[in-house]
Amino acid sequence: MGLPTLMAKKKRRVTAKPEEEYEWVAPDFDEKEFILKDLYATKVFIIVTILAVIMGTVGALLYKPGSIWDHPLNLLGIGLLFLVIIGMKEFLKLIRFDPDLLDSKTMIGNYILFLFLALGVWILLINL
Repeated sequence: MGLPTLMAKKKRRVTAKPEEEYEWVAPDFDEKEFILKDLYATKVFIIVTILAVIMGTVGALLYKPGSIWDHPLNLLGIGLLFLVIIGMKEFLKLIRFDPDLLDSKTMIGNYILFLFLALGVWILLINL
């Protein structure tokens, strides 16, 4: 066994880079516009919710027991749900709401809400 050899360590000469000055600037935020847009989206949400409850009730009234293929009224109820989803923008325009003012994510959320809420009301009413 030999003695460990010691090597000379090189000194690192690091020059300090001057740190860049970064200052975060908050973007312009119009609180009044944000609140008005949110209130508008909530009004559309309420209209879509009411429409979903109505269409779920209509679907339940059209429903005939048995398989979905046994009676054409069952298919008519499902077809009406999807027709209302397709024509929802036009319906909102008809009652003086402009769905183009809403984000596309908000409208997609309204479509999904409508579908699931209408189906939920339909299922609850046919099981009474």
